Amino acid sequence: MKTCRLIPALLMWCASTLVAQSPSTGSIGASVTPPPPPPVCNASALPNVNQLALLRWYGANMVSTFPIGGRPNGLVFDGQNIWAVGGPTNSVSKIRANDGAVLGTFPVGNIPGYAAFDGSNIWVTNLLDNTVSKLRASDGANLGTFPTGKFPWVIAFDGSSIWVADILDNAVSKIRPSDGATLGVFPAGPTPIGIAFDGQNLWVANQGGPGNTVTKLRASDGATLGTFTVGSNPVGVTFDGRSIWVTNSNSNSVTRLRPSDGKVTGTFAVGSSPQFIAFDGTNLWVSNLGSDNVTKLRDCDGAALGTFPAGQAPVGIAFDGVNVWTANNMDGSVSKL
Repeated sequence: MKTCRLIPALLMWCASTLVAQSPSTGSIGASVTPPPPPPVCNASALPNVNQLALLRWYGANMVSTFPIGGRPNGLVFDGQNIWAVGGPTNSVSKIRANDGAVLGTFPVGNIPGYAAFDGSNIWVTNLLDNTVSKLRASDGANLGTFPTGKFPWVIAFDGSSIWVADILDNAVSKIRPSDGATLGVFPAGPTPIGIAFDGQNLWVANQGGPGNTVTKLRASDGATLGTFTVGSNPVGVTFDGRSIWVTNSNSNSVTRLRPSDGKVTGTFAVGSSPQFIAFDGTNLWVSNLGSDNVTKLRDCDGAALGTFPAGQAPVGIAFDGVNVWTANNMDGSVSKL
């Protein structure tokens, strides 16, 4: 078992204390049909209303970094606050988005990884406990700890269910938010590490094996709808309302896919060892663990709009409606761009 190669954040943890390919289907492999041309991009969109209200009309040319301790991995925004997983160790920090003040630190399980927000509660994966913790967002109260598969890491909410990527099971678990009951376990590819919801389906990045794939699962019943080849060592996945975007850690690139059939519609260069990716309504933001920075890509055509510094080894990334945040795994901090 090659546990310590799964993701760079785990590799770091493995180095300091112990530490960011699927079942074959007919969809695997490149099509002989060339991808469709990218959409024509109009002038850059104005900032959203929240950014304008705060006079945040400029790009990410100012960075604030807040120390929180530990080795933070995932970030999630609950509408008011940022939640950073793993800073400090085996806990989650609740951070006020407007000024970075830590509002509370709440214990969870052993080596927490990533988090999802279900509208009322924060769900956190606990890697070594094979569980997820449910915290009430208003006050951080622990509402329960529930079993998952082996090595749960990345997590997503589809509007009705919680989905967890179980690394060592090569599967994803579907969990009922009301009581934490497991509704099903469904095969993904080898070493599922990233997960995103497109409104109907789940997309899972499979980091293990030689395939370098993403798997598409129907959210209603977990049925596999296809497996599609992307770049080398895929990690993060996000949906922008039109396309699926996947970070390729070993290729230093991002792949864009068409959700209807998984066809690759573009591959775009980013920084070193890209991890996760966030969408701000207009642009994509990619955390580059190897180069300690963030790449901003224009959504319509993937054009690089800038590279901005973050903390040391940024992994998790989130957008709060105004600013982009990164979890900096190696210096125990979060950065606000």
